[in-house]
Amino acid sequence: MTRPEAKRSGVLVLAGREPVDSPPGGPQDAPPAPGTTAGLGLGVKARCTKTTAGGTVRDSSCRRRTECQVFDDGTNTFFWRAHTLTVLFILTCALVYVTLLEETPQDTAYNTKRGIVASILVFLCFGVTQAKDGPFTRPHPAYWRFWLCVSVVYELFLIFILFQTVHDGRQFMKYIDPKLGVPLPERDYGGNCLIYDPGNELDPYHNVWDKMDGFVPAHFLGWYIKTLMIRDWWMCMIISVMFEFLEYSLEHQLPNFSECWWDHVSGHPATSQFHTTELLPLLTYGKIKRIAFQFTPYSWVNFEWKPASNLRRWLAVCGIIFMFLLAELNTFYLKFVLWMPPEHYLVLLRLVFFVNVGGVAMREIYDFMDDPKFHKKLGQQAWLVAAITVTEFLIVVKYDPHTITLPIPFFITQCWILGIVLILTWTLWRFFIRDITLRYKETRRRKQEGTGERDRVLGNGSTATSSNRSKLESSSESTRNRKS
Repeated sequence: MTRPEAKRSGVLVLAGREPVDSPPGGPQDAPPAPGTTAGLGLGVKARCTKTTAGGTVRDSSCRRRTECQVFDDGTNTFFWRAHTLTVLFILTCALVYVTLLEETPQDTAYNTKRGIVASILVFLCFGVTQAKDGPFTRPHPAYWRFWLCVSVVYELFLIFILFQTVHDGRQFMKYIDPKLGVPLPERDYGGNCLIYDPGNELDPYHNVWDKMDGFVPAHFLGWYIKTLMIRDWWMCMIISVMFEFLEYSLEHQLPNFSECWWDHVSGHPATSQFHTTELLPLLTYGKIKRIAFQFTPYSWVNFEWKPASNLRRWLAVCGIIFMFLLAELNTFYLKFVLWMPPEHYLVLLRLVFFVNVGGVAMREIYDFMDDPKFHKKLGQQAWLVAAITVTEFLIVVKYDPHTITLPIPFFITQCWILGIVLILTWTLWRFFIRDITLRYKETRRRKQEGTGERDRVLGNGSTATSSNRSKLESSSESTRNRKS
């Protein structure tokens, strides 16, 4: 029995084999060679590098081919199809049922909520089946299209909250959860920081339990996930240390930032970050089962940010760090101004949301920086994440300007001014003064080489002239001798 010819599905994916590039002029749907292992192992990594005089460099065009031109061998074609007509038929049946067979309740508030939820679901159905695919394809492209549409819905919700008054915006949260819309009770996070309190015999570890909330495990897990997003240990550490400085600087504004020393230390898994960024590029998935294999990355690309290579990349990396820190601060300020307790499910859902959209956004930003000729515009998910972060900050500014404008202590202000001055000084030296100095030295060296070359030419010319003159004198002398 002959093996069926491999098909190329609407959503490109590999079912247990590596893609093989077609020869020039050959068929584009050629099946992969049998016997190749699954995942992006060392063979693909070797094909995606090229050796030059300066060493081995990564071929970005090969990376794009191996991640986008992935083939389906026909075993799971139904799973990878978009099923646009099926989704449209099911959606139409649901709307017909609601219109003709279901009696509409007389509760206006209930109908309003249900109408808004139905509108969001219809938009999500449209986006999951029709939206543009992003850079990720696993576990399924529809999964990432779903989070793209959720980003649009969340941004629209933030815009709506931004255009409300402070009172109306906080009371609107009651439509989502009746427990919201009330001021938060004051809570002491950084008072007594003794881990073991011998004076309390019933519970000597009460300080630890009192200061524990949902942000403590989320803080630890969040920094580990950020490692998977940024994929650079040094950049992760810079963001981590900068956020600690921000917590120390702003603890007079929010009680969440007044943490104990053991909370600061436990929140940053630096060792696990380093090992993750070092080991993930070496993983191969050839021996993992097909189901588990589907939930692993198709490839793992280390991000080479190179912030000191040129001014454009330096400013881009500084902007990424700034947006990361702003998104982190929004987590605390937003729940404070909207009166949401730390353990509320909306706070957790926001963190889950950023975990899913952050990785796609970072990949799109890196592609835009790494190859601007191929990626001529910023990716859609990165654009939405930036807009969401800015909108959240604007809500914080509008809803509680008094808190964010509380004066920072003088010695902390001095430290920040010193740090900003050092960064600006280094930027001026690295990208302006140093370049001007190097260009001046190069120009001076070329002038010296040109002067030396002219001197050698002139020296050779004078030697040739004197030799010719001596030859003429000797020839004239010999002519006079012959005549005599």
